[in-house]
Amino acid sequence: MKLDGELVDLATAVPEGAVAEPVTIDSAEGLSILRHSAAHVIAQAVQKINPDARLGIGPPITDGFYYDFDVETPFTPEDLKAIEKEAQRIQRQGQRFVRRVVTDDEARAELASEPYKLELIGLKGSGANADNESVEVGAGELTMYDNVDPKTGEVYWKDLCRGPHVPSTRMLSNGFAILRSAAAYWRGSEKNPQLQRIYGTAWPTKDELRAYKERIEEAMKRDHRRLGRELDLFSFPDELGSGLPVFHPKGGIIKLEMEEHSRKRHVQEGYSFVSTPHITKGRLYEISGHLDWYRDGMYPPMRIDEEVDEAGNVTKQGQDYYLKPMNCPMHNLIYNQGAHSYRELPLRMFEFGTVYRMEKSGVVHGLTRARGFTQDDAHIYCTRDQMRDELTRTLKFVLSLLKDYGLDDFYLELSTKNPEKFVGDDATWEEATRTLEEVATASGLDLVPDPGGAAFYGPKISVQARDAIGRTWQMSTIQLDFNLPELFDMEYAAPDGTRQRPVMIHRALFGSIERFFGVLVEHYAGAFPVWLSPVQLVAIPVAEQYGEYLQGIVDELRSHGVRAELDASDDRMPKKIRNHTKAKVPFQLIAGEDDRAAKTVSFRFRDGTQRNGVPIEDAIRLVRGAVDEHLLVNTAEDLA
Repeated sequence: MKLDGELVDLATAVPEGAVAEPVTIDSAEGLSILRHSAAHVIAQAVQKINPDARLGIGPPITDGFYYDFDVETPFTPEDLKAIEKEAQRIQRQGQRFVRRVVTDDEARAELASEPYKLELIGLKGSGANADNESVEVGAGELTMYDNVDPKTGEVYWKDLCRGPHVPSTRMLSNGFAILRSAAAYWRGSEKNPQLQRIYGTAWPTKDELRAYKERIEEAMKRDHRRLGRELDLFSFPDELGSGLPVFHPKGGIIKLEMEEHSRKRHVQEGYSFVSTPHITKGRLYEISGHLDWYRDGMYPPMRIDEEVDEAGNVTKQGQDYYLKPMNCPMHNLIYNQGAHSYRELPLRMFEFGTVYRMEKSGVVHGLTRARGFTQDDAHIYCTRDQMRDELTRTLKFVLSLLKDYGLDDFYLELSTKNPEKFVGDDATWEEATRTLEEVATASGLDLVPDPGGAAFYGPKISVQARDAIGRTWQMSTIQLDFNLPELFDMEYAAPDGTRQRPVMIHRALFGSIERFFGVLVEHYAGAFPVWLSPVQLVAIPVAEQYGEYLQGIVDELRSHGVRAELDASDDRMPKKIRNHTKAKVPFQLIAGEDDRAAKTVSFRFRDGTQRNGVPIEDAIRLVRGAVDEHLLVNTAEDLA
């Protein structure tokens, strides 16, 4: 339940005058409590089987939980089965979660054999603990949770934890499961020991668990890394390094289509195109603050232009150059190259700018979390009077362009100031945050808070999009920034002749081309709409003598910009059909003697349905229409 707005265990005494609210197990908060409780049960099961296992942390995460352990050898699939079986036994026992307050010294005495817990006790109240560590300790009192026999009161297991928890392990209802194990560094740092992490999930009922497993199975089928290999779209050569993709010809044409459509829409919206280099002197990021606040996310510097004499003495100091992690400081330099009047504003700069970020190896994940990627980055410079209208216009443009690519189910997230990591004054942040909140609310979309999630220079709205199987992806971000214009001494001439600071709006629409590409692969399960498909049509002759007839149709389609091919291989027709169906080609045109005589073709679609006897002129018109109208064509009905 909640007492005066604070989450507490259901067994907590309710003081007179306090306001108590129920927390249901199927609410967002209820699910987090359920999953954190399941994490405790898994940890108890691990230490029951292996008493030498040392405990890390076990927070709830999206759709599940994890728990980290220091064990001598990694968990095997057989280990995970045994742990899950023991956890189910604990669940059936109906052990109670009992909270008790302890002093720091008492906690250290009880957890003397748990070095990672002792480290967390030392962090209590320091402000240094990460979000997931906050499930263990906070700024206030320390608490332990005992897992207790409901009949005898015997304590089976205990853990340092803030809570709250479900009243009894029976509430897990067998609706939990271990999913997999993986290696993970303690507290996310490669400088720390490597632990073994068990991932699991928990739901209020077995039916919900079953439905989740089915979604996971479908997600695995749609995994963009697997489909990228199968469809020959992209790869990650070891010779290049982790998180640095290359696009193959088929993936390259999809990427080109994505970029070209975006460029066209940006021209229509009044953006100017700019281009900036991949590296810069470190001084630029000293001015912007990135070296103070973002250094850990940047590649190490390259020392350039240093000169030494024959004795090895430095005769000319070198300078540090960095691969750029952000485009915005370079766009600010472009702005500052000339004088600006209020009549020129808003000024909208756009670039497909490649950036490089030193993501930790444990979080690199295909195209959706890479180390080198291209942002569709825009920076808008406007007056304070213009900023609300410009933000509204930008948000509408973002949503409209995402819909062009087949995403149409959105909500918004408002990321506010991190009190430990920001530049500027509180009043400026409050004004920027209030403005973004008003614009987001006016859009009519649901708005979810993200406390402390803003970049160091300003709050932001994030567009969250749900894909075809209901998963949420963070897409576009819109950030309102009063601080970088100050740091870069940016100005414009106001109507009264004074020099004023512009307001800066940062906007990445896709986030990155690579990440958006990966999302679209999974959204469409590789079956792209016709306009994005690398091969839009393959012509398959029933026999070799009909190849010339189909080649004429292919040539006509190509003259209209359609990516059409003739399969003149020696394979039998059924094998050709299977191959191109597996490659998810939208249209297969098939022709034999009757078609040649009647000047018709047969359409075959990705689901195996067909339309026969289609006149050539109609076939060309239908294909061109599907390309021009950005249709998703998988069946004969889709084309109709």
